[in-house]
Amino acid sequence: MDTRRLRFFITIVDTGSITRAADLLHIAQPALSQQLATLEDHFRKKLLIRGHQGVTMTEAGKILYRHAQVVLRQLEQAQAEVLTDGEFLSGRVVVGLVPFSSAGTLSVDLIREARARFPGILLEVTESVSQPYSQMIMNGRLDMALIHGAGPIKGVHFEQVLHEEFFLVARRDMLAELPEDGPLAVSNLADLPFILPPAYNFVRRAIDIAFMRSKTDLKVIAEIDAVRTLTSAVQSGLGVTIVPYAVAQRIMGENSPVAVRKITNPAIGEALSLCTAEHSPLSEPAVAIKELLLELTGTLLKEKAQLPG
Repeated sequence: MDTRRLRFFITIVDTGSITRAADLLHIAQPALSQQLATLEDHFRKKLLIRGHQGVTMTEAGKILYRHAQVVLRQLEQAQAEVLTDGEFLSGRVVVGLVPFSSAGTLSVDLIREARARFPGILLEVTESVSQPYSQMIMNGRLDMALIHGAGPIKGVHFEQVLHEEFFLVARRDMLAELPEDGPLAVSNLADLPFILPPAYNFVRRAIDIAFMRSKTDLKVIAEIDAVRTLTSAVQSGLGVTIVPYAVAQRIMGENSPVAVRKITNPAIGEALSLCTAEHSPLSEPAVAIKELLLELTGTLLKEKAQLPG
């Protein structure tokens, strides 16, 4: 098996098009199509279906895509260890940190500590929302991820780190009609204009469930999947939001007119879990990064104990 064909196959799937993959790989499209045909002949299975909107994987293609990621990562790891004669940990480790969570605050600390302790490890940190992290773990594109939810998801091992509580964040002038002190019940929030993550986001799902249980209307005026844009929107008074406290602090900033209020009846929150592939063992560098990540999440537990009541 020529591993180049596996790389070609992954690139075609990731770009969604043989034409785009050929441009990216600097290969003529007919030549790339022939490489795909050779791969399908080898497995005696149709791997991709071509359509007007690009290519989609067959069930056999999905299986190959998952295994190809693992195989190529293992080859990359083997090369890194051979070059260093195994004298120190080396290789690439890819970590996903879900943006709308406390996990997003760990990025810089994780990179700094990994660089100090394991200089031979190339750490890649992603905070993408384009594809579910659980799927990226199963496909071998991520070694591990801190994500919202406690599972179960077939093929993914969940290790719950903490339970995040969500808070209301708004300019103070937008809360003028509400009680000034103490927590706010969900029923108090019916008339507020909300800017929230899209419906597929776990933070949004927890919010929707809380409003539904309290039989309170949720007035959503916009959906934003980027924390930086959400911060600008809330600070400018376009609307209010509900997010984990670590994200609320980023929105509030210094000398800001933004207030953070606790929510009750019901409280809103979600589990934060460290996830890895259930049936694919981590490489030694990935194990080291996992232990470091668990160490850093210990700081989140300490911060949780200091949350406003």
